[in-house]
Amino acid sequence: MTRKIWDILPPEEPSSSLKMEKPLVEEKEELPKKIKINWVWFLIPLSLIIAVIVGFQLSKVEIKIWPETKTDFSKTNLTIDTEVEKPDFENKTIPGQFLKIEESISDSFLSSGRTLKKAEGIIRLYNAYSTKSENWLAETRFVSSEGKLYKSKDKIAVPGAEIENGKIIPKYVDVPVIAAEAGEDYNIGPSHFSIFVFRGTPRYTKFYGESFEEIKGGGDSPQITTEDIENAKESVSKKAKTKAAVSLENKVTDEFVFLDDILETEIKDIFSLAKEGNEVERFNSGATVEATTIIFKKEEVQNFVKEFIFSETHEEKLLYEESLKIDYTPQIVDFESGKVVLSLSFSIKMYPDINLQLLKESLVGKSLIETKIFLEKQSEFINIEIRFWPFWVKSVPEDLNKIEIKYPIID
Repeated sequence: MTRKIWDILPPEEPSSSLKMEKPLVEEKEELPKKIKINWVWFLIPLSLIIAVIVGFQLSKVEIKIWPETKTDFSKTNLTIDTEVEKPDFENKTIPGQFLKIEESISDSFLSSGRTLKKAEGIIRLYNAYSTKSENWLAETRFVSSEGKLYKSKDKIAVPGAEIENGKIIPKYVDVPVIAAEAGEDYNIGPSHFSIFVFRGTPRYTKFYGESFEEIKGGGDSPQITTEDIENAKESVSKKAKTKAAVSLENKVTDEFVFLDDILETEIKDIFSLAKEGNEVERFNSGATVEATTIIFKKEEVQNFVKEFIFSETHEEKLLYEESLKIDYTPQIVDFESGKVVLSLSFSIKMYPDINLQLLKESLVGKSLIETKIFLEKQSEFINIEIRFWPFWVKSVPEDLNKIEIKYPIID
C-alpha cells in the first residue's frame, strides 16, 4: 500500500506570529496561609488551674460526731393556776386559762312500744222517724252490716226530719265513731249501720246510718315508752358532751396543752318532742351541753421541766431538747378554784458539753488518719465521720472557718 506524504511528515511547529489564546481561568495571587489555633489545648490547663484555685478556696473538712448520751427520767408535780399571770418555777406553778364552749345536738329515735289501736271513722246518721230533734248520749252503739260494733265518740245532736207534701224527708248528722274493740278486724269499707239500742222497736228501721269512706286505723301501732324517752335523752346528752369536748379540743392551738381528764360538762337543756304513750313511729329528742376545760402553755411546762432537770443534775451536760417527752397525769382538778395539780413524768437525753473552738484548733494540720485517731480517743464520742473536700486535700486546713463540726448527732 502506497503511503501518502502527509502520513510520514512530522507536524509543523506553530508559528510565533500566531497569537496566544488567553486562559479561561484567571490566575489569582496566592495569599499566605492563616495559622489555625486549637483552643482545647489552652482550655484544659486553664480549667485545671481554675479548679485548683476554687478547690483551694472552698476546701474544707466536715466532721460529724455522735456523742455518748444519757437519758434522764424524773417526776414532779406542777400546779396550773388560772389566778396567776406568770410562771413561778420556784413554787412549781404556771398560769392556766379557762376555755368554754356550748354545743347542741338533736336526733330521731324509734318508738319501741306497740299497742293495739281501735279503728275510727265517720257514720252519717239519718232520722226518718220524727220531726223532733233528739240528743243522744256519747258511746251510742252502731252495728255495721258486717256485724261490727262502733261507738259514737261524743254526744249526738240528732236533727228532726222534715215533712214535704205529706212525705217525711230524713235529716242527718255526721257522727265520729270508734270501734268497740282494737284490731284490724274493725277496718271496714263503706257500710250500713243500725242503732243497737233500738232493736225490736219501731225506731230500729227509722234511725239508720251509712259510711261513705273506710273506717280504718285498727290494729298494731307503734307507741313511745318511758324507756324510749329516757334512752333518747341519755343518748343525746352523751353525743352533745362528746361533740362539745371535740369542739373544745379543736379550739386549742398547738401552743397550749389540752387534757381529756381536765374537762367538765354541764347539760344546759334536754328535751323530747313527744311524750310517753304517743302512738308515733319516731320522735325527736335534743340536748345542749356546756363544756369547760383549763389549758396551759406547752412551752412553760417545757421550761419548767428543763429548769427542774438542771437543778437536779450536777453533771456538765447539755439537754437534747428534741428528745424531751412529758406525760401529764392530773392529780387534782378543781374548776371552782381554777386550779389543777399535775403529776409530770418526763425523760430527756443529755450529752457532753464540749468546746468546739478548742477541738478545731486541736485538729489543725492533722491528716485524715491522725484526725480519726485523735477523735476516736475521746471517750465522750461513740461514732465519728470525717470527710475532706476536695479529694486532694490531705490535712485539716489552718483556717478554722473551713472546719465544719456537726455536733451533736443523736439518733
